[in-house]
Amino acid sequence: MPPAAPRTDEVDRIVAGWAQARPDLDTSPLEVFSRISRLARHLESARRAAFTATGLEGWEFDVLSALRRAGSEPLSPGALMRQTLVTSGTMSTRLEKLASRGLVRREKDPRDGRAVRVSLEPAGTEKVDAAMEILLEAEREVLGGGHEGQRADGHEADGQRADGEMLARALRELLLPFETEN
Repeated sequence: MPPAAPRTDEVDRIVAGWAQARPDLDTSPLEVFSRISRLARHLESARRAAFTATGLEGWEFDVLSALRRAGSEPLSPGALMRQTLVTSGTMSTRLEKLASRGLVRREKDPRDGRAVRVSLEPAGTEKVDAAMEILLEAEREVLGGGHEGQRADGHEADGQRADGEMLARALRELLLPFETEN
């Protein structure tokens, strides 16, 4: 059986067009970053669907997931600002909205009465856990192009996991120079 013809995507067509229009250009960065950009759009769509399914906005998920990752330890609004990359005023508004929905609790810090600590309410834990489960499934589909490569019990096949780990390492190396905390 002859080998299958290589599959092409829209980026291949874009790069071919540039090669014809400007053969003097090295378009290899375009081949990587255009694909990352296009994947990011698909991921953003999957994220919106996961959050909508659980009644959350993206920013709500960000705050709730920061709190969930902290375990039972409450976080300060400053810590939440750093993790979610928003300003103090924005965080105050967000915490007020989340508290009014019964998803978080704000309390004075017992060690410093001027400081506030934020923790998850049970409803917040329930929502962020449900959203995370849906999000991870959607991300697996984006990463794996569907359910190919999954075992009968629903877990990823070893080859797909290894490919994902290799891709994660390569992307980390690209991202590290832009991160403020290494």
